[in-house]
Amino acid sequence: MFEDFTATDRWTKKPVHCVYQALIVAIATRHADAVDIKFIANGKTVWVALPHPAWVEYKKRTGKSITDSLAVEIAGHYLQSALEAGEGLGRDMYSLTTEETLAHLDAAISAMQSPVAVSR
Repeated sequence: MFEDFTATDRWTKKPVHCVYQALIVAIATRHADAVDIKFIANGKTVWVALPHPAWVEYKKRTGKSITDSLAVEIAGHYLQSALEAGEGLGRDMYSLTTEETLAHLDAAISAMQSPVAVSR
C-alpha cells in the first residue's frame, strides 16, 4: 500500500510519486539504533529512520513484532503524511521518535484495513 504511492505536496499542489527501494539496519551504516527505509520521491532519494526502541515497545504493548514489510508501511505512511502536511522534500533523512513510529504504525494498519484505496 505504501510501497508505491503518490502524495500531493501541500505547498506546490504537485503530485510526488514515492517508491520504496531499500531497508537497511542503520547500526552498520551510520552507527544509529534505527532501521533506515529508502524511498525514491520524484527521482530524489529520501530516507525515513525508524528507531529500534519502537520494535521493543510495540512488542511490549501487543506481543507482536514489526516485520520488514510493516516497517515499510510505517515509513511510507509517514512520508505521505509529511508531504501532505507541507514538509516537502527539503531533507534527505527524516528521523522519527518511538512514539511517532507507533502512531504511524497504527495509522498505516488502519489505512490497510480501510476499504478506501490509497491514491497511486
